[in-house]
Amino acid sequence: MNFLSGKRILVGVTGGIAAYKSAELVRQLRTAGACVRVMMTSAARDFVGARTFQALSGEPVWADWSDDQTGMDHIALARWADCIVIAPASADTLSRLASGRADDLLAAVCLACQSPLLLAPAMNQAMWSHPATQANVALLLERGVQILGPAEGEQACGETGPGRMLEPFALVEAVSATFANGLLAGLKVLVTAGPTREALDPVRFLSNRSSGKMGYAVAAAAREAGAEVLLVSGPVALDVPAGIRCLAVETAAEMFDAVMSEVVGCDILIAAAAVADYRPTDIAIEKIKKQSADWTLPLTPVKDILATAAALQPRPFCVGFAAETGQMEENAQKKCRDKNVDMIAANQVGAGLGFDSDDNELLLVWQEGQLLLPRDGKRRLAVALIEQIANRYRKSISTTSSVEHHAKHSA
Repeated sequence: MNFLSGKRILVGVTGGIAAYKSAELVRQLRTAGACVRVMMTSAARDFVGARTFQALSGEPVWADWSDDQTGMDHIALARWADCIVIAPASADTLSRLASGRADDLLAAVCLACQSPLLLAPAMNQAMWSHPATQANVALLLERGVQILGPAEGEQACGETGPGRMLEPFALVEAVSATFANGLLAGLKVLVTAGPTREALDPVRFLSNRSSGKMGYAVAAAAREAGAEVLLVSGPVALDVPAGIRCLAVETAAEMFDAVMSEVVGCDILIAAAAVADYRPTDIAIEKIKKQSADWTLPLTPVKDILATAAALQPRPFCVGFAAETGQMEENAQKKCRDKNVDMIAANQVGAGLGFDSDDNELLLVWQEGQLLLPRDGKRRLAVALIEQIANRYRKSISTTSSVEHHAKHSA
């Protein structure tokens, strides 16, 4: 599976003849759908020019502190990256990172970044085998850094042994695998996303400002967590994430029917769609003409997808979303109780959050407590949400199993 679509990968290039392979690495990451930015050390520029990486990545290349226009670009880059991969990673780079150095731009970004750090060593076989290098590698591994390779073979110096940088295709596979986890392995997850449209006449409809970005990010995060994912989507301008089956619908009734036909056998339902609460009672056959008099539009409530799914026996673990403009905590708790669901993810809309935005902030509410997921990009927020859903799901299964075991033996 390719989990790189839409991911933000920061590629660090350090000094070494293997730097020429990094150009192909950037190209393949872009081909896989990743957004790539490149940082180079001063030594790397002796082997490959910055313009090569700028052309391949389509982004500016950062090479030294003079490129830090605001004085805080290194922090912005650290926050931007979903993953950092340094290829090649020289012996000097391994030593600097193990020591926690921050006296060049690449090292400072690595020190400030909380995303995964992957290193692809490339050096002479004797340098790789040296106790100092091995001690640095052991320390980096202890800190959670991933070491990719090195491979064995003929080296530029003419010697043979371990120290060759892995080939770009192998590095791309390793970077992609970094985003995969087994939190929902073996489970079936149904995600709803986007708005619905309720027709007034042949040319007009009632809808809302949902872009579908949050729901699509949740579906992608569930897939990365190992789940089999079905996405039921209203009308959006988004590409379906790789490896996900999608049912496209338009109206609330169509979404209701799609969910009810597919939810049986699902383990988790995540209702992230902004479904209409009402639909026009009657749909005009022809376009409604403008009149000077006031016009009253009769509306009829639509069927509640989340509450209906939560009432099934057996039913999936149900997670709902609540877009609020005020009293978010109180409204989320009420929705959780009224619909009898396992979790509500509430968000405040407006002020650059929620609809029509790449950022969001979620307040997770369940019967026994709550948790705030602070403002972040929707893709990262979706990963954090899936982690919490997986935790709550496992606890619910454990509790159910314990109750059933107790009832069986009490009888």
